[in-house]
Amino acid sequence: MSKAKHVWSADLGDGTFQNPIIHADYSDPDMIRVGEDFFMVSSSFNMSPALPILHSKDLVNWKIINHVCETFPYAHFDRPRHGEGVWAPSIRFHDGKFWVFFGAPDEGVFMSNTEDPFGQWSPLHLVKEAKGWIDTCPFWDDDGQAYLVNAFARSRIGFKHILNICKMNPDGTELLDEGQYIFDGTKEHPTIEGPKMYKRNGYYYIFAPAGGVATGWQTILRSKNIYGPYEDKIVLHQGNSDVNGPHQGGWVELESGESWFLHFQDKDAYGRIVHMQPMYWENDWPVMGHNVNEDGIGEPVNRWKKPNVGVTSDQIIAPQTSDEFSSDKLGLQWQWRANVKHEWYSLNEKENQLRLFAKQQPEGIKTFYDTPQIATQKFPAPTFTATTKMSFSFASPYDAAGIIVFGFHYAGLLVKPVKNGSGLELVYFHGEHENETTKETEQKMKHIDSDTIYFRVSVFEKNKEPKCHFSFSLDGDTYEQVGDEFTATVARWIGAQVGMFCVNRDHQASDGFTDVDWFTIE
Repeated sequence: MSKAKHVWSADLGDGTFQNPIIHADYSDPDMIRVGEDFFMVSSSFNMSPALPILHSKDLVNWKIINHVCETFPYAHFDRPRHGEGVWAPSIRFHDGKFWVFFGAPDEGVFMSNTEDPFGQWSPLHLVKEAKGWIDTCPFWDDDGQAYLVNAFARSRIGFKHILNICKMNPDGTELLDEGQYIFDGTKEHPTIEGPKMYKRNGYYYIFAPAGGVATGWQTILRSKNIYGPYEDKIVLHQGNSDVNGPHQGGWVELESGESWFLHFQDKDAYGRIVHMQPMYWENDWPVMGHNVNEDGIGEPVNRWKKPNVGVTSDQIIAPQTSDEFSSDKLGLQWQWRANVKHEWYSLNEKENQLRLFAKQQPEGIKTFYDTPQIATQKFPAPTFTATTKMSFSFASPYDAAGIIVFGFHYAGLLVKPVKNGSGLELVYFHGEHENETTKETEQKMKHIDSDTIYFRVSVFEKNKEPKCHFSFSLDGDTYEQVGDEFTATVARWIGAQVGMFCVNRDHQASDGFTDVDWFTIE
């Protein structure tokens, strides 16, 4: 196996960076600086482990370092709850601790904290049980009083366009009132959401996206009183750029005095990818991007000088992708489609290999769309190739294992035992989930006499869409393409993902398994 290189790098190696700084689906990013370190969080929805933490030294080169929690503490998340779970978290540093808050649209507002973001986070604490309270952000004022600002999900509570602020215990454990509505964006800033609160020069600021995920803009609210009234100003929009809907993120101020704004762009099947804009202050309003018009509204930059963080490394870093399974823990890039169960896999059965056990699909589940034990990771670039080497030891004719590209439309290659015969069948499968109905088809492609197969999917961008070609090899050198060209799609609030699985598809107990030697993306 060749050592994989980064398929997307924001750091151009000449003192400049290109956008996006992360070409992967780190939706609804929020970030902070603590000393010389930067930390980012993003939505994880129904995926497990939940709520990724990323770290950087320069705002350009990022690495996944942790997850706040392994599972979402509700039994109904043991099955995929597409698009539910962790929505738009915020991260802050206060009183010597790192704090993360988020709203789950059906369960309520949650908090976790730690003194060491690389280590163990406290168990999720339910701050407020509620439906439709989302996009929560804590704020500790100069006098020690704590607050929580949030938005509302109309799908759960019947209205949106409103921002709300509550008093909160300084320890972040409970809200002290139901809050006050502080801004109504119905007319000028529809679908205002994702509020992030700051204080500067005596002003309270709320950075909030509006106008919709794919088409919106970045709004800034400011007031001398935390409860308002708030002035509003648009500071970033698409303009003549090719970056649609630039909004929802956070402001970071450096020790050098520079300010930067990190946000996402909804790139359809590629997910909500992360961009960074230079920012400065003028008349106590932030100015973002470049090509700023007479109204003070900027456009996203494509390339810019890297942030001035002092002494920097020339090492280029990107979120992890390839995995040789040489650790005693699964790589942080991998997530499961529901609360992970440790009986699904092991890293201790065979040295430097991942063993996936052919556990049965939960009762009533017949398609891959609702199968929990699929391990996937985000698309990391517009163009890339994912390859994996698998060896099979099946114990049931209903055991199956393979590679998958997942979204509302999904496809992949699998092998399963030949019924009443020897060897394996290579199958191309395709599924579509529309209008709450999933249709799945299979095409038998080949008879395979080997118990080791290399699976590959090659992804390339065509007309702004990710096209996928699946292939296989028996020797790791010569690959044969099988199946149709497949167009990857989004799933519920997330971009397309690529991954692997081993499962029993007849709800039977099985002793079968698959050993995965490596999984590379290059």
